Amino acid sequence: MRRKIVAGNWKMNKNVIDAQQLMIQLLSYKNDNKTNCEVWIAPPSLYLMMAKDIFEKDEIGVFSQDMSEFESGAYTGELSADMLESIDATGSLIGHSERRQYHGENDESCNKKVKLALDKGLIPVYCNGETLEQRKAGQHLDVVKTQTETALFTLSAEEIKKVVIAYEPVWAIGTGETASPAQAQEIHAHIRGIIAEKYGQEVADEVSILYGGSVKPDNAKEIFSQPDIDGGLIGGAALKLEDFSKIIEGFN
Repeated sequence: MRRKIVAGNWKMNKNVIDAQQLMIQLLSYKNDNKTNCEVWIAPPSLYLMMAKDIFEKDEIGVFSQDMSEFESGAYTGELSADMLESIDATGSLIGHSERRQYHGENDESCNKKVKLALDKGLIPVYCNGETLEQRKAGQHLDVVKTQTETALFTLSAEEIKKVVIAYEPVWAIGTGETASPAQAQEIHAHIRGIIAEKYGQEVADEVSILYGGSVKPDNAKEIFSQPDIDGGLIGGAALKLEDFSKIIEGFN
């Protein structure tokens, strides 16, 4: 059985009081409700220790929004896999489209980060997806194939089973646009097929693939019902418990 996951990426939002309040609300919700999926959050790095204190029984997975491709050293502002392991973080997002767009992230660096995360027992959530221009040009399947192969195909079969992939059509992030469930399913099945070609269907069937393109309370159930979609990487809707909880309930 593949793990079902709803993960909230808080991006650069919330002051410390508001962040703490949302975490406490999330903990209360999780304790009071049976959820049919794992619930993860990726708050700003400043709040990772606070999250680990609040979710002391690992009720909710705690992820960084990025981590360094280097083990340690003179890399001001960076977080290492070792630092994340030392606070018992669950894992890290890797290769988010905003890191690619604003910070020059590429799949070669993602490959290094994924391997470092796995070496430290962290769960890498590897993000990929095409831009609007690439989709309009009919390149989306090739783009995602190249991204997946470059970032992940140096891993062993046992290693790739521990990776969570988040497909995010860049044109649907923060725009209000959403790939139709059929469009999202097409790419998710394509990614699983690429993995199956390299590692076999049995391995591919164990890899959780999340959809990261403007999932909302009113479309979560339909998106999550697609056979190759195992959950969502949620942006803006993760910042309000009312919206995030309804998305979680898309698995009910």
